[in-house]
Amino acid sequence: MAAAQCWGAIPAAGIGSRFAAGRPKQYLRIRGRSVLEHALRPFLGHPAIRGIVVALAEGDPWWEELPAEVRKSVTVIDGGAERIHSVRNCLRHLLTVGDPDDWVLVHDAARPCLRREDLDLLLSKVASHAVGGILALPVRDTMKRADRCGDIAATVDRAGLWHALTPQMFRLRALDRALSAALAAGTPVTDEAQAMELAGTPGMLVQGHADNIKVTLNDDLAMAELLLSRRTE
Repeated sequence: MAAAQCWGAIPAAGIGSRFAAGRPKQYLRIRGRSVLEHALRPFLGHPAIRGIVVALAEGDPWWEELPAEVRKSVTVIDGGAERIHSVRNCLRHLLTVGDPDDWVLVHDAARPCLRREDLDLLLSKVASHAVGGILALPVRDTMKRADRCGDIAATVDRAGLWHALTPQMFRLRALDRALSAALAAGTPVTDEAQAMELAGTPGMLVQGHADNIKVTLNDDLAMAELLLSRRTE
C-alpha cells in the first residue's frame, strides 16, 4: 500500500463581518501581502504537501488580486454558507483526487502567522496517530464564565484546557463523515476536531506557538503585522 499523502485545505469564503474594511479580512494586507497569502505560505512548496485546495465565496472579486504564482499553486473550489460547508467542499474535491485515508490539514485563512516549524511538528507528531490531531496552546490565564448580564458567574479551572489552533490534521474520509454527521444532526461545530470528537474519535493535541493568532478584530491585524515584522523573510 502506498504511503498516505497530505493535502492542505483552506476555507476562505468568509465575509469578515466584524471588519468595516470594504473587503473580507483574508484580503486585508500585512507587510505587502494579503492575510490569505501569509496563511498559504507555509504550505506552498512544502515537500510533504501534495496539493492545496482553497474554498472561495461565489463571485469572489479579490482572489484575482493575488500574485499569479500563488493562484496557480492551488486549486480553487466553491465555498459554502459557513466554514463547515466550505471545509466539506474541500474534502469532497480531495476525495476525487486522493485516497480516502490520505491526511488533510485544514487551516484558517485568517491565521497569517503559522510557523513552518509548527506545521512540520504537527506533521511529524500526527503521522503515527490513529486519528489525527491539531495545533493547540495550553490556557495560561485564569478563566471566567460570564452570566447573561456579563457579570462573572464562576472561575473555571484551567487545568487541562487548551486553545484550539489550526492546522487541524485528520484523514480525508473520516473527517468528511464526521462533518456530514454533524450537519445531518444539526449540531453546530466550530472546528474539525469537534466533529471528530462527536464521532467518537478525538485527536491529539500538539503544542504550537502563541503567535499563531487568528485575525478576528481590527487589533489582531496590527498584532499580526508586528509578529510578522520580527521574522526573517
